[in-house]
Amino acid sequence: MSAAPRIVLYNATSVAMEPVQSAMAKIWPEAEVVNLLDDGLTIDRAKEGPELSAALTERFVDFGRYAHRIGADGILVTCSAFGPAIERMAAELPVPVLKPNEAMFRGALSAGKRIGMLATFAPAVATMEDEFAQVRKEAGSDASLDTIVVADAIDLLRKGDAEMHNRLVAARATEFGGHDAIMLAHFSTSRAAQAVRAAVDIPVLSAPEAAVLRMRALVTGET
Repeated sequence: MSAAPRIVLYNATSVAMEPVQSAMAKIWPEAEVVNLLDDGLTIDRAKEGPELSAALTERFVDFGRYAHRIGADGILVTCSAFGPAIERMAAELPVPVLKPNEAMFRGALSAGKRIGMLATFAPAVATMEDEFAQVRKEAGSDASLDTIVVADAIDLLRKGDAEMHNRLVAARATEFGGHDAIMLAHFSTSRAAQAVRAAVDIPVLSAPEAAVLRMRALVTGET
């Protein structure tokens, strides 16, 4: 590995890019960051039903193969709607492949047993809830997860109205007042972290920084 490990940020939507780029710059500036984007993946995922199709899975994994061919020392996927495809890619490629929310899930489990999740992209929810259940089982926890999908927020963000996106997410956060922690489901949702923290008095976790820390540990062996 070179002195500066090459980390490929694998993006399936453009609205996930800025939060993870900021987290990389803040936490791991020594890394060489390469951004890959195929926003058609998210567009086509939204057209499918709850199950991820074989064709879209193959397309997703093939993009990961390209990331490996261009020299990735680690691949950080920033979209949460492709869990089974990420697992297949991780099994196939000889470099660390990290799901976007694994580290955040573990952080939430350490906060308590009643966890709330604010999502804005409904097709990702089933996959994320399955992944949370898997992490919960591995941790030996009996924590519960409640999810709210914030209608219209991601459409506003895609149109450039981040302020209204943040307001909508924060407004729904108050419904989790009796929970031990709130997770912001997607990398794109992390933009609302400050607004959500202002609206509630419980821990609010976002995925990008936790994921970057985990990727750094996987690639460098440092904790």
